[in-house]
Amino acid sequence: MRLYLSSFRNGNKPEELLKLIGDGRRTAVIFNAVDFKSKADRAADYAAEAERLKSIGLEPTEIDLRHYFGKSDELKKTLSNYDLIWVRGGNVFVLRRAFKQSCADTVIKELLANDTVAYGGYSAGVDILQPHLHGIELVDPPEVVPEDYDAEIIWECLDLLPYCVAPHYKSDHPESADVDKVVAYYIENHVPFIALHDGEAIVIEGTNQSVVG
Repeated sequence: MRLYLSSFRNGNKPEELLKLIGDGRRTAVIFNAVDFKSKADRAADYAAEAERLKSIGLEPTEIDLRHYFGKSDELKKTLSNYDLIWVRGGNVFVLRRAFKQSCADTVIKELLANDTVAYGGYSAGVDILQPHLHGIELVDPPEVVPEDYDAEIIWECLDLLPYCVAPHYKSDHPESADVDKVVAYYIENHVPFIALHDGEAIVIEGTNQSVVG
């Protein structure tokens, strides 16, 4: 399993991401964590995200999970054509719904287990991999439900990490103050976690793990 889990955007060590994918550059960008935004704002955000990824040599293509709701086989076939799956931050409860309705949760776990692709992302794109989302409601409102989404709040996550992650910790980010509350929740409830400052990333390759940046 190859993971580059950034607190914010590309992080300060994107070369560590490039090491994970070798010569591959084809990048499937999952942007559904911001599906609550207007079409214009979402499109502008994607254009900026694509430019950031291109700036480090990647070749991004958006894979909108809404087009794969109830079509898990098609999603697996599509994602298998890429070297990297990159998942943007936003509202993690919206993202979790998108993963469930498209079966991206099971598809991505299978692809990572088979080492077919690498996975990268930031903020919500990282938290989606942890055991659960309890505590994250202190940052992201779980009741946000975009059009065509199921209203159910899903608390369990992909469980690919044995701990939770608190991105934007003590950083110059609008959510940093609320992240302090999340960290306090984890400590009070004895939840294992790693807090990341913006610029930092967790890099996992097989059994090797480090925090860079």
